[in-house]
Amino acid sequence: MQAIILSGGFGTRMRPLTYTTPKPLLPLLNKPLVQHIIDALPKKVEEVVLAANYKIDMLKEYFEDRNLDREVHIVDEPEPRGTAGAVKNVESYIDDTFFVINSDIISSLNFQDFLDFYESKEGIGAISTWSVEDPTEFGVMDLNSNSRIRQFQEKPSLKEAASNKINAGHYVLEPEVLNRIPEGEKVSIEREIFPELVKDGLFGYEFDGYWIDCGRPPSLFKATCTLLDKRDKTKLVGDRTLIKGELGDYVTIGEDCVIEGSKIENSIIFDGVEIGDDCTIENSLLGYNVIVEENVTIKNSIISDNLYLEEDNVVIDEKLKPDD
Repeated sequence: MQAIILSGGFGTRMRPLTYTTPKPLLPLLNKPLVQHIIDALPKKVEEVVLAANYKIDMLKEYFEDRNLDREVHIVDEPEPRGTAGAVKNVESYIDDTFFVINSDIISSLNFQDFLDFYESKEGIGAISTWSVEDPTEFGVMDLNSNSRIRQFQEKPSLKEAASNKINAGHYVLEPEVLNRIPEGEKVSIEREIFPELVKDGLFGYEFDGYWIDCGRPPSLFKATCTLLDKRDKTKLVGDRTLIKGELGDYVTIGEDCVIEGSKIENSIIFDGVEIGDDCTIENSLLGYNVIVEENVTIKNSIISDNLYLEEDNVVIDEKLKPDD
């Protein structure tokens, strides 16, 4: 069985982080977002296909260094072709029922249960569903008592929304769905394909737990807090990291970091960061290999990779781009 992970796009909502790192490789609890997804797949999935078009070399380099139990293919998309076009572009890898997964979704979905649910139905596909208060920014589904989708709407107005059950970004599909997608064209699976599949038997799978769209920096913080809570932890420190300062709640520190006598709270620190004495870091994210000298205050900010902050600096409510 194959799983296609939709990893395209430039990650514009995640800037400035994605100026230097593709979104699927952004770390969550010191592990790339895409690795969280791969680790959650059932053993039946023997091949993973990343449909990507941005910083391909970084994705290839990451997976070349990993000894996984399944094959991983990185497939370049010549130009943006939409969610359905990206799936069509990797058609040659598909030989049976397959998963399609958005790469920026972190959730408690049990993929084996999802697959079992679909196989108990008679249809052409299934979509995971999650309930929200305001569904207007998502695909919305109306389900009957057998979980069959009666209607699929993409980003309806609140007045027109058929329900509050949204498309949670995980799909099980049959290969024949690929025949519905034009070759080499830009096609949206949400707007153009799913509404047409409803009549052929499309089902909605509801699950409990948590669901986070990690498309923006605040949601990366939310996912960090959620997963730390799930593990009954308040902080996480990577290998070969030296901590002399004070770590508050909801802090993750990457590998090979040096934290001198400073205080860090509710923040994400990537690998290779050095922080001097008497610094205060709150509600912030520091990218790879950032160097912070003594007596620096950073609050509600994002510091891009490889930046150097001189002593006595104050950074509040800022997003510092590379080489700013």
